[in-house]
Amino acid sequence: MNRQKCIAMLLAGGEGKRLAPLTQKLAKPAVPFGGRYRIIDFPLSNCMNSGISTIGVLTQYKAESLHNHIADGSCWSCNEQPADIFLMQGSEAGVTFEGTADAIYKNTAQVDQYEPEHVLILSGDHIYQMDYNQMLEAHIQSGADATIAVKQVPWKDAHRFGIMNTDDNLKVTSFVEKPEKPESNLASMGIYLFRWSFLKEQLQKDAANDASSHDFGKDVIPAILEQQASVYAYAFQGYWRDVGTVDSLWEAHMDILDGEISLEESKWPMQTNETAVRALSYLHPLADIRESVIHPHSAVEGDVERSFVFSGVQVGRGSEIKDSIIMPNVKIGRNVTIYRAIIGEGSVIEDGAVVGESSGDITVLGADELVYARTSSFMTENDELLKGLVRRDAAATSESYSI
Repeated sequence: MNRQKCIAMLLAGGEGKRLAPLTQKLAKPAVPFGGRYRIIDFPLSNCMNSGISTIGVLTQYKAESLHNHIADGSCWSCNEQPADIFLMQGSEAGVTFEGTADAIYKNTAQVDQYEPEHVLILSGDHIYQMDYNQMLEAHIQSGADATIAVKQVPWKDAHRFGIMNTDDNLKVTSFVEKPEKPESNLASMGIYLFRWSFLKEQLQKDAANDASSHDFGKDVIPAILEQQASVYAYAFQGYWRDVGTVDSLWEAHMDILDGEISLEESKWPMQTNETAVRALSYLHPLADIRESVIHPHSAVEGDVERSFVFSGVQVGRGSEIKDSIIMPNVKIGRNVTIYRAIIGEGSVIEDGAVVGESSGDITVLGADELVYARTSSFMTENDELLKGLVRRDAAATSESYSI
C-alpha cells in the first residue's frame, strides 16, 4: 500500500440508547436523516470532499445495518478519487471493543498497513459539513501531537460534552469529559487528529492501564495533557449538531427547514447508498405541501407541513402530517393525523389514527410498529405476546397497502 498522509477512523459502534426505539434494529449512525441520507453519510462525505479517501469504519452494535449500507464503499467514490472504505467489526472472532480508544488500539495493525503520518478520529453520529483538510493544515502548522475540533455550545448543553479551556493560541490547558458543573462551553466535537506515531504510543499505554475505560474523552486526552503533550484546539465555525437524542434528531431536521444547513450544496456533495425502490413518485394534485422535504420515490395524497418524507413512504388521502419525520417505507392510511412525531422505518399507521400532539414531547415509533386507529396507540416490543403478530402484520401490510 502507498503511504498515506492522513487516513480517517470512524467510530460507529455505539448502541445509541438515547435514540431508542429508533436504534432497536439499527446502529445509531445508520438511523435515517434528512429525507434521503443516514447519519453516517455526513462524516463519510466529509472525508471524500476533504480529499481523505482511506476510511476505516469501526462497528459493533447492530453492525449489519451499517455493513449493508456501506457495502463496498463505491457509492462514496468519484471519478477522480475512489473511496477505500474498510469495515472493522467488534465482537468478530471474539474481539470486543471496550471503548473508543480500545477500538483503534485493536486495529493498530490495519492502520499500520497504510503507514499514515496522521490519523483522523471521527464520531459517526454528528450532523455537519466540515473540510478536514483545513484542520489537518492547522494541525501540521502548529506542530501539535494532537488537535481537537471544538465548538461553543449553549451552556445548558455543556454537561453533555467534553469541555476544555485554551490559552490565547488555542493550546488546550484543561479538558473534562461531561462535567457536572462545566467551567467553559467550549466543547469537543469528537473529532481528533493525531500524529500516528504519537497516538500509537498513547494507545499502548492506555491498553496497559487496568484502571482505564479506554475512552478518548475520559482517558486518553486527559492522560496526554498530564504528560504536557502539545494539544491544540481547532475552532469550527459551521453548523454542527450531536444527534444522540430524540429531541436533537428532531431539532436537526427542523434546522434544515430553517436554512441552518443545506444538504444540496454542489460544492460539498452528499453521497449515500440509496437502495432502489419501486418508482412511486406520486404527488396528488390536491396535496398541500408546505416547507417540507419529499423524497421523489414516495406517494403523497395528504397534506404535509414542515416535515420529511423518505423513500417508499405512502401517505393516504385526507391525512395530515405536521412537524414530523417519516422514515423509509412507512405506510400511512387515510385521514391519519401525525403531529411532532418520528415514525420508524416500515411502520404502518391505520386509517383514522392519531399519532403525537401539537405540543409537548416528540412522539417516537420504532421500526415496523403498527398503529391501530381504534386506540390511536402503537404496540411495542415490550408486549411479548403481540410482538410477533405486530411485526408480521406490519410487514404484510406494507406489501399490499393501498392509498
